[in-house]
Amino acid sequence: MNWQEITAASVLTIACIAGIALAAITLPGAWIALALALLAKLWQPQMFSWWTLGAALALALLGEAVELVASAAGASKGGASKKGALGAIAGSLIGAVAGAPFIFPIGSIAGAAIGAGVGALLVERAIAERTWGQSAKAGAGAAVGRLVATMAKTAIASGVALIISVAAWVP
Repeated sequence: MNWQEITAASVLTIACIAGIALAAITLPGAWIALALALLAKLWQPQMFSWWTLGAALALALLGEAVELVASAAGASKGGASKKGALGAIAGSLIGAVAGAPFIFPIGSIAGAAIGAGVGALLVERAIAERTWGQSAKAGAGAAVGRLVATMAKTAIASGVALIISVAAWVP
């Protein structure tokens, strides 16, 4: 490997590690790693095969699908309305950022789940005008769904990172 390939592989490995952390706080970490891998492919064409990037892309798409299904299933199982689901999304983002300083990434994962639950509960109660019991059930479903979604997407982002990092270092 020449110095340019070593530099590209090092930057990609760091970006992949950062991508896992970003996925844990519900940000598009796998996509950032994939975009940087594509740029590296354009700069150092021999670094990756298109098959490698295609596999990473397929895994990133799977992560999005799993996240969507798990979040929706949790909120739906709890009986959340569409407004409650939107409250869960907003609460999840706020909770993930607020929880990030506490034992990262565990704090961000827990914060996202708690935020989703609180967001759904508040919106169901205040805007959808449901009872406290119905709102709490919707919030609990949203929290469980968000927790499962975040953990699954972070695991899949780890797979994307592994594919890209190994391919960057192994000719």
